[in-house]
Amino acid sequence: MATARVMSAATNTTASCLLLKGPFFSLNKKALNFNNNLRFNTTTKRISKRLFSCKSIYNPDVQIKEEGQPETLDYRVYFLDNSGKKVSPWHDIPLHFGDGAFNFVVEIPKESSAKMELATDEQFTPIKQDTKKGKLRYYPYNINWNYGLLPQTWEDPSFANAEVEGAFGDNDPVDVVEIGERRGKIGEILKVKPLAALAMIDEGELDWKIVAISLDDPRASLVNDVDDVEKHFPGTLTAIRDWFRDYKIPDGKPANRFGLGNKAASKDYALKVITETNESWAKLVKRSIPAGELSLV
Repeated sequence: MATARVMSAATNTTASCLLLKGPFFSLNKKALNFNNNLRFNTTTKRISKRLFSCKSIYNPDVQIKEEGQPETLDYRVYFLDNSGKKVSPWHDIPLHFGDGAFNFVVEIPKESSAKMELATDEQFTPIKQDTKKGKLRYYPYNINWNYGLLPQTWEDPSFANAEVEGAFGDNDPVDVVEIGERRGKIGEILKVKPLAALAMIDEGELDWKIVAISLDDPRASLVNDVDDVEKHFPGTLTAIRDWFRDYKIPDGKPANRFGLGNKAASKDYALKVITETNESWAKLVKRSIPAGELSLV
């Protein structure tokens, strides 16, 4: 039987939990909100099945349901609407928040190593830990930023990008590297603004990394484009590129490569990538493009 806990979400100030009167976003006129206080690393264990609920500035009526035991093959983090119905964090959360901001789903909190990801081939696309040859996957070292996805985006594996060596999409939502100072939580939805884009080529597949910052971050107002990142977060873009370039090397694989001159592209280019991949996602869910094993529910 599920154990319920009420927790603060999305902000550091718990007193703000009851201040918001309007929903963070809606689907079928029902507020959808997501948060999870699981601190996920290679040693932490939690209760095997929980239902979280909270009101906060960004996420009123949060409901995230964990099924199974963390760090096991059957562990899943499902997203629920306020009626308790399962929904997809990929298909049902809107991409656009408004005023140039976007919704970002945290899959991997900063300073953790468990390789969590969206189960794109499972109904309602929950978050799970990735596997290889039946074993759970971990990065060889912690990731230093909050990492996750932009909902309602898709990197089309049938599309060859002429601007990035003709590489084809990796068949996943677009990845986000969020550089703010606060550690996110698995399943949390952050409101972010894009700042730059890195065109990673992973075994021949194009795997975009959108560099963004949460609008809650104290330095968010200072950074609005790629040059601002270098000014106010010196060395961060290089560190992100190098981290994703090298993380497979300890497993005996070659380093990943980067297109676009091995440099981070501008905010405008990042917005172009987001728009194009959102259009690809729309074709996917309209069945204009074969879905293969991907779940569209």
